[in-house]
Amino acid sequence: MRFIFAAVWYIFLWVTTTFAVPTSDQLLQNALPIPPTDDPFYVPPTGLEDSQPGTILRSRSIDDLSIGGVMPFQVKGAYQLLYRTTDSLGDASAAVTTIIVPKNANSSRLLSYQIATDAAWPNCAPSYILQLGSSLKNGGSGAAETLLVIAALNQGWIVNLPDYEGLQSAFTSGIQAGQATLDSVRAALSSGDLTSISSQAEYQMWGYSGGSLASEWAAELQPSYAPELNFKGTALGGLVPNITSVMLSSNKGLFTGLIPAGVIGLTNGYPELKEYILKNLVPSTASKFYKASTQCLGVNIASFLGQDIGLYLDNGLSTLFTNVAKDVLAITGQMGIYGTPKMPIFLYKAIGDEVSKVEDTDAVVSKLCSQGANIKYARDMFGGHATEAITGAGDAFTFLIDRFNGVPIASGCTINNVWTITFNPRAITALGPTIAAALLALLQVPVGPSDMF
Repeated sequence: MRFIFAAVWYIFLWVTTTFAVPTSDQLLQNALPIPPTDDPFYVPPTGLEDSQPGTILRSRSIDDLSIGGVMPFQVKGAYQLLYRTTDSLGDASAAVTTIIVPKNANSSRLLSYQIATDAAWPNCAPSYILQLGSSLKNGGSGAAETLLVIAALNQGWIVNLPDYEGLQSAFTSGIQAGQATLDSVRAALSSGDLTSISSQAEYQMWGYSGGSLASEWAAELQPSYAPELNFKGTALGGLVPNITSVMLSSNKGLFTGLIPAGVIGLTNGYPELKEYILKNLVPSTASKFYKASTQCLGVNIASFLGQDIGLYLDNGLSTLFTNVAKDVLAITGQMGIYGTPKMPIFLYKAIGDEVSKVEDTDAVVSKLCSQGANIKYARDMFGGHATEAITGAGDAFTFLIDRFNGVPIASGCTINNVWTITFNPRAITALGPTIAAALLALLQVPVGPSDMF
């Protein structure tokens, strides 16, 4: 049953992104969004070091949200905050988060959803790709995840969507992503005058793949970096605990494009690594490798499909696992070393995940559980990295609903092998109305609880 639901979801996604393209007249009436690389809103003010992490530096309202950049949907309000955070090296920096308020919002419930940006270019950030017309430059990134955002909005939850890679797009830097995610929640909780979010709101996190990287690092770092925050729960899917392992698993395959983007993202956060990589690239193909610095996920996947990234490096792929590269990955590319998450966690992972092998997730779960974490871990016997994003979403959503509703959860850890095609009526009930809501969004009916069937 869940498999059938997922198939319908994929068909709906294809239909909406194919046939809901705005006409040229619509795009003329609604000015195209300015890419972050050209938008002065993203330029932080001077004196960042004088403000506390999570401080709102600048704010604005935005119009014309969309699924995949092409299918508009209406909400009560959407806002963007430029806020103070801390980068990979511990220096003061800034990031942008987008906050979406649904019709009939519950101002006491906030979901921080970390979209899988998976790119080292600022113009792939959620704050841009969520806007109508952005797909003309980024290829419609994040469309499937926007449907999950709509599901959350239809619960009445206000949704926070941070550009957790920061202004420099430090993709794969766990420290950067975790700290920026936590600071976005701090900023959201202090934005009530603009967004209506209560300063006493309850809040949770959700992320898949690259979004799970940001969410898990935030969960690990929270006790030390943001001890005042008290998350009700966190849902993590398609976890990527070990970036070194991901590079080895992805090379010469469907997801090879993640490697150059990930390497460039790390160099954006670590100047010493950038110097090292530039010195070790094969000169004749260096410019092709660096195309990943100005492309989003889909284009990178197509550009590097099936290639051996080792051929771009003087000493092959081992270049990425020695010297300064090894040091950086040890600091910011390995989960399970910075702290024990304090909130309950639901983790869903396909055993056949071809991006990040399931054994890496098994290992980090075992370590965190031995330290007292509360994790419900579902190891899916069906599918792979891409399919699990949809087929596992219903259970994740149900988990989040239960945490907000105060449903008791057993302490400690449980690990189960599951079949995604097994009928789970609660998961279907929770996510099923999302398709109906998205169809209503085609008719420009505002998204919110009263719009659900």
